[in-house]
Amino acid sequence: MTEETPRGMILVVNGPNLNLLGTREPEKYGTDTLMDVERLCAEAAAAHGLEVHCVQSNHEGEIIDAIHAARGTALGLVINAGAYTHTSVAIRDAITAAQLPTVEVHITNVHAREPFRHHSYLSDIAKAVIAGAGVLGYRFGIDYLADLTDTRLPVQV
Repeated sequence: MTEETPRGMILVVNGPNLNLLGTREPEKYGTDTLMDVERLCAEAAAAHGLEVHCVQSNHEGEIIDAIHAARGTALGLVINAGAYTHTSVAIRDAITAAQLPTVEVHITNVHAREPFRHHSYLSDIAKAVIAGAGVLGYRFGIDYLADLTDTRLPVQV
């Protein structure tokens, strides 16, 4: 029995402070760690015959570099840009330039939080936005991108 070759890769990007998941404000963000999130993403992707490449950085330029590197190689992007969601035109421009179908994820419901968190520089260029579903939002994002990019589906004539 041979192992099936993955049909592609999804980039999962986590922004500032997400390395502190599990210990940072667990009443808001839960007790799952970033390692738990990455494991969840790998399992969700594998269920669709995909791989994930996970990146976390507290530095805007590293996030941009990861998105640029995925251009032409990844099937899609799941991004929780953290606070950069509300401030970074540069990350928005990187996503636009990479031309990847993108799902924006937030662990908490940002619309039920402080007013400055209600605006996103990413939402209008994302294919989907998932907020308030906890870490399951990552799985939902991967499921969505897997369905969106499924090249194994028969072509409708």
